[in-house]
Amino acid sequence: MTNNVRGPTSALTEFLRELGINHALIQRRGQRWQQQQAEAGPSNASTNANQDITNEEEQGGLPDSLTGEAAPDSDHLDSEEEVTTGKKRKLSKAALERQKASAKKKAKKNDDEDYKDNEEDAYTAKSLRENKSTNPKPSIGSLQKCSRCSKQFTMTKYTMAANPPPGYLCHSCAKSSGADPFKKPAAPRKRKSAAEKRTITNFQERKLPTLVFLCIKVISQHINDVEAFGDIGSVNLDRIVRALCRNRSLTPENATLFYDVRNKNINIYDGTRLEPPALTTLALLNPNLTSLRIDFCGHLNNAVLDSWSTSLPALTRVELLGPFLVRVPAWISFFRSHPGLKGFLLHQSPRFDLECMSALVTHCSRITELRLKEIGKLDDTFLPHISSLKYLEQLDLSSPGASCSDDSVISVLKERGAQLTHLDLSCHNELGDDFLKRGILAYTPHLVSLKLDNLPSLTDEGVAAFFHAWTPSVLSTLSIARAHDVGSHALPALLDCAWSTLSTLNINAWRDTTVESLVNIAKAQELRTLDIGWNRAVDNFVIKAILDGCPKLEEIKCWGCNRVTAECPRKLNVNLHGVESSVYVDAY
Repeated sequence: MTNNVRGPTSALTEFLRELGINHALIQRRGQRWQQQQAEAGPSNASTNANQDITNEEEQGGLPDSLTGEAAPDSDHLDSEEEVTTGKKRKLSKAALERQKASAKKKAKKNDDEDYKDNEEDAYTAKSLRENKSTNPKPSIGSLQKCSRCSKQFTMTKYTMAANPPPGYLCHSCAKSSGADPFKKPAAPRKRKSAAEKRTITNFQERKLPTLVFLCIKVISQHINDVEAFGDIGSVNLDRIVRALCRNRSLTPENATLFYDVRNKNINIYDGTRLEPPALTTLALLNPNLTSLRIDFCGHLNNAVLDSWSTSLPALTRVELLGPFLVRVPAWISFFRSHPGLKGFLLHQSPRFDLECMSALVTHCSRITELRLKEIGKLDDTFLPHISSLKYLEQLDLSSPGASCSDDSVISVLKERGAQLTHLDLSCHNELGDDFLKRGILAYTPHLVSLKLDNLPSLTDEGVAAFFHAWTPSVLSTLSIARAHDVGSHALPALLDCAWSTLSTLNINAWRDTTVESLVNIAKAQELRTLDIGWNRAVDNFVIKAILDGCPKLEEIKCWGCNRVTAECPRKLNVNLHGVESSVYVDAY
């Protein structure tokens, strides 16, 4: 009794098994062919053999699979039963299907391996030129004849091969052919690192530092060793304070060097390290202050402000950045104790609300300068109180928590617009073209500074119509940055309106400006500071035209202008910031 267990077989064996070709069949064909060859002679042997094979196929010897009978196992082709009797062992239908599937799987695997081997077997034969070992390059120092002029010369490492070959050229013939045998190969281009790509190129005029600047630098570095300044003047004291605040080196210990009972003005540009006791000491040691500015005064609290209410009776102007801890009662008490306050400039105070605004207007009615910037609770309810300030000249209501409406702001301008010289209404999203026409155009003829940054409702046609109709007396500062729908029509109208008086211009991110309109900036003869960043049309020619046409220009900002390259023209004493094309030069 036999079983169906077989060892591994090749793809060819499986293929022959499917066609019914086995060892017994091949043996019978071989015996029959030899017998017919012996009877017919050698001339007809091949023809008779082929005819017998064809007859065998026609009689059903080959297609055993078509008759439903399975082919014998290739591993047992030499068994006595199959060879002597010629009987074929039948398999079940399931076993036959498994046998065929296994044969196809193995055949596909072998074909894939053969194809992979052919791919990996790369052709590694040498080229014809490499196989030419009969004509190697002569050694240096040997004598050769020039293939062109037949002149004898000595081989060197600079000798060039003739084109077309064979042979070599002397130095004279090589130069006459247009090639330079002595030319050094070009150095490979160095690829910039990621840190170098992030570096922005700025062209700044470096001037020789003055003696005063060097002294201030030395003092700021050794401030803890200074015992007293003496009489160096308020201007130099302010410069030293700036130098210390730049590095946050102003501490309660060295801050007392700047205090004096005769001081009228004190500006502290970074009060991060001044805690409440130091801020209270400031008021006690400077009782005659009329103007006080402290930036980053996060430690200022109710107790400090209450001490100022009694220690600084002559205070008329206060500018604070970041008094987060002061609450409503302290503000009201401070306003009540300073009725002569004329300037109140507040930046980032989340607790300043409508009650504080009402107390300011009630007790400090002579306010001429008001700033409520980034006040989260500022809304339309503040504006009627602001309208009641009869002496108001400078107004800054930028970056509120929620935008004020057109009608509310226009009502303020209707009451106080005729006397306003400085106006900042940036980041009021609801203000648009109608506000320009009904508010600024109608009620503010004497503005010197106007800032309307980040007003997305403005359009190119509306801004152009506004500047065509507006005739300000002396407009020196104008900023309408990030107005993405303003551009080609508004810029020429703006320049026609204020080209003779404009000293500071900011048109950052005007999307649709053209080269022709940007070149016209050159006619602004009083221009000193210009920001044309993120204007797509700005290029080297625009920069050159502005530099040539504006004699008083000191600074240009062109961030995001990729057409301005490192080769753009420069001018003495003019700082050019934001040349970004050098960052992307390796990206193309």
